[in-house]
Amino acid sequence: MSCKVMAICAGRKNGNGEILAKEALSAAQAAGAEVEMINLFDYNILPCTGCEGCTMQMGEVAMDPTKQYRGCVLKNKDDVDALIAEMHTCNGVIFSVPTYDLTPSSLYTRFAQRFLAYELSFLLEIGVVKENPNTVAGLIAVGGSMHDWQSLALESLQATMFTMSLTVVDRFMSQRVGRPGNVLLHQEQLDRAHQMGENIVKAINTPVEERTWLGDPNDGVCPNCHSSLVYPGDAHWDGIEFPYECAVCGCGGELGTNPKTGKPMLIIDPENGHVRDRCIDKSRAEHLNEIIQTRIDFFQRQGEVKPLQAKYRDMKFPTFTIER
Repeated sequence: MSCKVMAICAGRKNGNGEILAKEALSAAQAAGAEVEMINLFDYNILPCTGCEGCTMQMGEVAMDPTKQYRGCVLKNKDDVDALIAEMHTCNGVIFSVPTYDLTPSSLYTRFAQRFLAYELSFLLEIGVVKENPNTVAGLIAVGGSMHDWQSLALESLQATMFTMSLTVVDRFMSQRVGRPGNVLLHQEQLDRAHQMGENIVKAINTPVEERTWLGDPNDGVCPNCHSSLVYPGDAHWDGIEFPYECAVCGCGGELGTNPKTGKPMLIIDPENGHVRDRCIDKSRAEHLNEIIQTRIDFFQRQGEVKPLQAKYRDMKFPTFTIER
C-alpha cells in the first residue's frame, strides 16, 4: 500500500539528529513510502498558555453534543495548527530529538505540549473525529552521553505520544554523539536508524490488529510500551490502584523478573492491568472524564475559592525588571 512518512527534528541543522532522521527516511523511501522532513527551528511555535480553552470546550461538547468544538485558541497565531494538519496526512512519524538535562529539548516539548487541543481520544469521545487513523511512530533520542545522562529522554518522548495519538513501534537512543557529524563515526547507529525507517513502513503495511513492537524486544521494564520507568502505584482519581505501575503507559501489575534476561519486569495484571493503558483510546479518554469531574467540583465550590483568590491577587512582592 502507498504510505507517507514524516520525520520531525528538533535539533540543529545538519546535526546528528537530522543525519539519523535522513537515514531513517531514506530507508522508508526505499521501502516505497512518500517522505518529508521538517525541523522545528523553521517554524513559529508558541507555548501552551494553560488557558484550558480546549478541554473546557471538550467538556461542554461531551455534556451537550449540540455545541461546537473550535480548537486551540492559538491556532491562527502561529504555525502549530498547520504543522499538525500536515502531520495528520502521514501514516508514520519519526521523531529525532536532542537530549538536554536528561530530557528532550525545550523546543520539542513546546511543540508537543500544544497537542491537548488535538487529542484524538478526546475528539473521538465527543464525536468530532469519527475514526482513529492508527498512525505509528518511531523515536530517536540523541545525546552526547550514555544512558545515565539520557535516562528520561526516550520515556519523556514517549509520554508525549499519547496526546499526539501515535503508536510507538520502535525507539532507540543515539549515544556519545555530542558534536555535529559525530554520529557518522558510529555506523551501528546509522544502521539502527535505517532499520527504524524500515520498521515504520513494515508497521504501516501490517493490519492494525496485527501490529506489534518492532524495536529491541528486551528494551525497558514495561512489556507494553518498553519504558524503563516503573514505580509503586498509588490511587487514581476514581480509586483504581495497582501495586506497581508504568510511569509512561499506565499499565499496572506486580514487579517480577523477565524470564529471558533475568532483569526486572512489570508483570501486567491479566484482568485489570490495561484499564489505564494510555495506548488504548478508550482508556486514555478516561482522563477527559477526570478533567470534567474535577471542573464540576470546582464550579460547585467556587464560592469558597473567590475570597481566597482575592487574598492572593492582592498579595504583592518585589520583582525584577530588565530595561530594554
